[in-house]
Amino acid sequence: MFKMRKGMKIDLGPSIPIRQLSKAIHKTPEEIENSLRGRGKVLRAGDGLKVDQAIWIAEQEGFRVRVLSRGKEEALSIEPEKKSLIQPRPPVVTVMGHVDHGKTVLLDAIRHTNLASQEPGAITQHIGAYKIHLPGGDIVFLDTPGHEAFAAMRARGAQLTDIVVLVVAADEGVKPQTIEAVQHAQAARVPIIVAVNKIDKPQANPARVREDLAQYGLIPEEWQGETIYVDISAKYHQNLDKLLEMILLLSEMMELKADQSRAARGTVLESRIDPQLGPTATVLVQDGTLRIRDFFVCGQTFGRVRLMMNEWGKRMETAPPSTPVQISSFSQVPRAGDPFLVISSEKEARKLADLIGRQEQGAERLRPRPTTLEEVQREIRKEAIPELPIVLKVDVYGSLQPIVQSLQSLAIPGARITIIHSGVGAISESDVLLASAASERGIIIGFNVKPDGKAELLARQERVDIRLYSVIYDLINEVSRLAQGLVIPRYREEIIGRGEVIRVFHIPKVGVVAGCLVQEGKFVKGHQARVIRRGIIIHTGEIVSLKHYDQFVDEIGQGKTCGLMLSRGFTRYQVKDQVEVFITEELPKGGEE
Repeated sequence: MFKMRKGMKIDLGPSIPIRQLSKAIHKTPEEIENSLRGRGKVLRAGDGLKVDQAIWIAEQEGFRVRVLSRGKEEALSIEPEKKSLIQPRPPVVTVMGHVDHGKTVLLDAIRHTNLASQEPGAITQHIGAYKIHLPGGDIVFLDTPGHEAFAAMRARGAQLTDIVVLVVAADEGVKPQTIEAVQHAQAARVPIIVAVNKIDKPQANPARVREDLAQYGLIPEEWQGETIYVDISAKYHQNLDKLLEMILLLSEMMELKADQSRAARGTVLESRIDPQLGPTATVLVQDGTLRIRDFFVCGQTFGRVRLMMNEWGKRMETAPPSTPVQISSFSQVPRAGDPFLVISSEKEARKLADLIGRQEQGAERLRPRPTTLEEVQREIRKEAIPELPIVLKVDVYGSLQPIVQSLQSLAIPGARITIIHSGVGAISESDVLLASAASERGIIIGFNVKPDGKAELLARQERVDIRLYSVIYDLINEVSRLAQGLVIPRYREEIIGRGEVIRVFHIPKVGVVAGCLVQEGKFVKGHQARVIRRGIIIHTGEIVSLKHYDQFVDEIGQGKTCGLMLSRGFTRYQVKDQVEVFITEELPKGGEE
């Protein structure tokens, strides 16, 4: 056992109980639950934490955490840490709202860049982080995507932020993603400033926006509420100075502070594989100061900061709190949303990353498998459904999870979409081989990436289809169309007539004719009919001849008699045989009966 002179030790198992951590850092389980909820994790006091989550929370509360090991025993040492350089920090502001309501144009106007014109489809598709400098102070902006497929990225933005600027178009009003953005911010307990945009348009109605949002608890200050509303035109830079002034005023009232003297901690906003630098991530430093040559752990990856740049590509030696930075030197691509923790040594960083990896592997093994007969039967039935195997490659980690979730949520009756591999970076030869081995239908989907030369050549040789996209709408719609193309045709049958054989005629040079009475509906030449004897179908064929007395007819109705001949030379009619005439209709692929 470990012995400690001060602080507290927590033995490490598959997970760390919230109650145990609460005792170590002198917080109630409810306070820890609230902290986790702010980071998008809903847990209860009896649940367990991953080791990096526990370290993040402990350091947030001012404790120093180290990993101890002796033989096979492992533990966390949690000790109080003196705060010596607590200073005000810039606010982190997330811009949220419905698609095309002007979020990127607003940031473009604030930063004096032209990001919107560079984005495919003019819709932001990755979280961008930017720090702007104003006479009244600095502000860090996070820009979250507007498309509904990127709800997870918007939620992550809300969890990292101090203030949400909710952009609502004055001419369109409140939309579904507006409400979703409000819910994300309220769930994270983040104050909201409403920017009513596009007031330059003739049909603009800022009053209606206030009325609609008041139903969700965003009551304007002018109505004796607590929510700040600013009417703006991002396109014409109208009232932007007032909006920035309100952000700085609110942040001052919130008394945002951080300890610059401690080891840095933050969160990964975005990650990708850079062709020159390798695994790279955008990290928001939230506390402490990040320095060149610091060792760090980030999820299952670790490394040492060798290159650090700001959002404009300028090299940095240090990054204080509320600073977004681009970092390379990761051992592998981290995941967006992973905690970023500076560790005292490479040995401890490697040990902690290994521990996190083992915890996650253990959690994977504990995932439930089908246990009941019904669940097993469902798994068996899946095997009969045509499958579209997909290898998915994207440029940055932040896009990966939302695209995977969007593809998995596609409901195509009669077909199944299976993502056999997903990852970040260019399409490689191994991706092609994986798609080829999966099935003859295996395809590769690339989002903002391309295959390298060898992969492209191999794909032609293996006849693997590679499809490239830069706009999320196109990707989702095309995969849906491809999956629908796999659906085995289904048919709906409709009986249009019933009758009975009342006499059988043997006519020279013609053959055997069934004399029938049409009892229901009608008989139609060219339609299919089946002959049923004592409940058993003995023949199915096309009506090739219908005769009413001496006249050949194309159709004959209920209550009338007719002479009937079916295709395939059927002659074995008997009196009292039942005849059903029916039509079949192919159902739309992916449709319901």
